[in-house]
Amino acid sequence: MDKKKILAVNELSKIYKGEGYKVEALKNISFKLELGEMIAVMGTSGSGKSTLLNILGALDEPTAGSIELNGNHTKEMFKEPHASLYRRDNIGFIFQSFHLLKDLSVEENIALPLILKGIHKDLITPKVNQVIKLVGLMNWRKHRPIQLSGGQQQRVAIARAIITAPPIILADEPTGNLDFNTSSEILNILVDMKEQLSQSIILVTHDANVATYADRVLFFHDGNIVDEYKCEANNDLENILEKFKLITERQTV
Repeated sequence: MDKKKILAVNELSKIYKGEGYKVEALKNISFKLELGEMIAVMGTSGSGKSTLLNILGALDEPTAGSIELNGNHTKEMFKEPHASLYRRDNIGFIFQSFHLLKDLSVEENIALPLILKGIHKDLITPKVNQVIKLVGLMNWRKHRPIQLSGGQQQRVAIARAIITAPPIILADEPTGNLDFNTSSEILNILVDMKEQLSQSIILVTHDANVATYADRVLFFHDGNIVDEYKCEANNDLENILEKFKLITERQTV
C-alpha cells in the first residue's frame, strides 16, 4: 500500500536578481515526501539546499512553481500574516545552532510553541512530558541551556520542533556542531520520531554518514536534483560517498 503523500514540490524555481547579476538558485525542482519518511538533501555549497529549506519553511518565496501540503497549496502562504501561520501550524525547525532561549528552562523552551498557539496550560504539561521523555531529558527538565551539553541542547531543540506535531520537520545540518557519538544519538532520535510518530523529515547535510539514516537521499548540484539514492542498509555509506564524489567532481570541472 502506498504511503500518504505529505508534501509535493512542483517545478520549484528561485532566481535572485540584482544590479549586474542573476543567480538561479533552484531550477524546476520536483519531488515528494511521504508520511513517516526522512529525506536527506546533499550537495556542494551553493547548490540550492538552503534556498529549498527557506522556501519550504515560507521564509522565502519561489520565483515559479508550487508547494502542496496534504494536497493543498496557496500562493498566499508566502505572504504575511499567512507565512507565519503556515510555519506555526505546519513546520518544525531544527538548526545547527540550537536557538534556545537562555533564560528559560528545558521544559519552558519546549512549551513555548504551545504557549504561542494559545494552548490551555492544562494541556501543555502532558505534551511537554511526552516529548521530554522521547528525547531522554526527564532528569534535565528544570535546567537552563547553559547547563546542558551540545547534544542535550539539540535534544531540547528537537523536542521544541515536534511539540506541536507539525506535518514536516526541516532540519538544517542538525549534527553539524556535534561529535560523532552525540550525532549518532541525535540521528537515532530523528529515526525514532519517524517510526513512532510517523514524522516526515527533510534533513540537509554535508555528511554522508548522516545521510545513511534517511530513507532517500536527493543530490543537489547547481540548483538541480542530479541524482537520488534509496537507502537499503547494504553499503549505503559507500554508495552515497561515491555519488557525492561525482557531484564534487562536477563542481571542480
